[in-house]
Amino acid sequence: MNRERFLLLLWAAVILQVAAWTWWPEAAPQAAPPQIAEENRGKAFGSNEDIFVDSRGRQRKAVFKVLELPWGSRCAGEGRKQFISGLNEYYYQRQNQIERYPENFGRLGADYIAGQWASTDDQRIDRLTQDAYAKGYLKPADFDGVAAKLIASLVKDERLPGNACAS
Repeated sequence: MNRERFLLLLWAAVILQVAAWTWWPEAAPQAAPPQIAEENRGKAFGSNEDIFVDSRGRQRKAVFKVLELPWGSRCAGEGRKQFISGLNEYYYQRQNQIERYPENFGRLGADYIAGQWASTDDQRIDRLTQDAYAKGYLKPADFDGVAAKLIASLVKDERLPGNACAS
């Protein structure tokens, strides 16, 4: 009888714990925050950041070139490939850095990189991308997973896309 009582109490404790995790998520065990390498603690970026700053500038210039392509060329052939590829590269780099800087530098890195990708040029690129989506020239599924994640969040509140390329 004692063994059965013990098993019943153990079963009840497990059920209560699972219920607590379900209805009160803050009671669930949290994953430990990623460990920041000793050499990166207290920093927002690494020693070669000047290279990345320059690269971000080149990314912006390149994506503006594809956003300036004639609207008609965005639907098929080499123009379409160039349009999607250019946007993919820009948003891939941006999303990748937004994810990596916090992993490598913690909160300081997250705040720093958020500011780096919040220039007026970046805001203009976002508006032009949203416009292209709204007119039907692109959809998040056209992009790889990393870029698609950022593009999907960018266009989530846009009206349903048009069908500019549906001919």
